[in-house]
Amino acid sequence: MQDREALPPRLRDVWDRLDHVNDPELDEPLTDLGFVEAVSVGEAGDVLVCFRLPTYWCSPNFAFLMAEGIRREVAALPWVARVSVRLEDHMCAEEMNEAVSAGRSFADALALRPEFASLDEVREKFDRKAFQRRQEAVLLALRRRGLAPRDVAAMTRGALDASGFAEPEAERQRLRYLAILDARGLAPRPDDPAFPDLDGAPLTEAGYAARMGGLRAVRINMEFGGALCRGLKANRYKEVVQVDGEPTLVDFLLERVPARSSAG
Repeated sequence: MQDREALPPRLRDVWDRLDHVNDPELDEPLTDLGFVEAVSVGEAGDVLVCFRLPTYWCSPNFAFLMAEGIRREVAALPWVARVSVRLEDHMCAEEMNEAVSAGRSFADALALRPEFASLDEVREKFDRKAFQRRQEAVLLALRRRGLAPRDVAAMTRGALDASGFAEPEAERQRLRYLAILDARGLAPRPDDPAFPDLDGAPLTEAGYAARMGGLRAVRINMEFGGALCRGLKANRYKEVVQVDGEPTLVDFLLERVPARSSAG
């Protein structure tokens, strides 16, 4: 996508809101994953967001959660009058586009029995993974800073709130971790331990190695899924991956390098 600073203000507003919509399985923004294809804004405040996924058969419940998230985030802008979300090139696109635009449920979208179509368990499963991945990112940043397990275990929520990281990605993850702590109602007071587990039990020096091992396993699983999704999407749509401005070898093997014009 082009430089956001060059975009009209309302269009830039929409893209900024889309940064808050994550792939539920990967806990990465749809904008970073390249899933958002197009955004248009009408004079009356009507917004259309088109997105597509790596495969035709990507899980319908994941797709619905993303479409729902797009609609919710964009609708939060005060000037937006109407949001239309269009999933493209997916086996359930027609049903889900109609349901999401009308504000109907996943069960309604696919004509499923509601008891088998609730997304609550799916949301909770991936919210838990997101919490674990973000916590590990902050813990690793603290390790790079030189903090010992004892010091990390003793850190309070207030201290983590007041701290910051020079590394942009570490700081981004710190803010995301604080946000998910709040969303789950964990460590709400400044003197609460900063690194509870999902049941609220605080991190201890003795349990540090075991906690880090469990978090690492979650991250590796999610990173593998992210790499697979990017690869499938790039191959499906023949998108050229460039390194230092040049296509990589795999692009030539897949014959997806665009021909250069005679003027080039």
